[in-house]
Amino acid sequence: MTNDDRIGPPLLGSERETLRAFLDYQRETLAMKCAGLGDEELRERSMPPSALSLLALVRHLAEVERAWFRRVFEDAEAPMVWSEEAFDFQAAYDASSSTRAEAFAAWEAEVETSRRIEREAASLDLVGCQPRWEKEVSLRMVMVHVLLEYGRHNGHADLLREGVDGTVGA
Repeated sequence: MTNDDRIGPPLLGSERETLRAFLDYQRETLAMKCAGLGDEELRERSMPPSALSLLALVRHLAEVERAWFRRVFEDAEAPMVWSEEAFDFQAAYDASSSTRAEAFAAWEAEVETSRRIEREAASLDLVGCQPRWEKEVSLRMVMVHVLLEYGRHNGHADLLREGVDGTVGA
């Protein structure tokens, strides 16, 4: 990748600043992996029978953002973005008729909601209820969990992007 405009996390910062920066860095990584590709390229699947594609990852991570921020701290009943089922993360992977505009609009909206929830929280000790587990969780735990989700899926994005057009890096 030749254009890497991501802002690196601080080398010295508070726990919150560091978590926020690493999470944003991973979000920017996903966007960078999709940069310059059209709908068809973003829908290219990894290998049969997998439905995994870059667009599927964007859709899935929109669901992750919603499930771990909005549903935990604001509205446990908020519907999934692409599924009628309460905890069906697989529906997002069917990006066969999706577009960049649709997927990125949903993902960006969820990211902004997540950022707002985090900014408005008095501390990382804010407690919410994870509806899938019916257990209390802290904002700190949520941020770490979502950060790990991005790290895992950005590894997939590396391979998917290389498969689409040979682009590697960052």
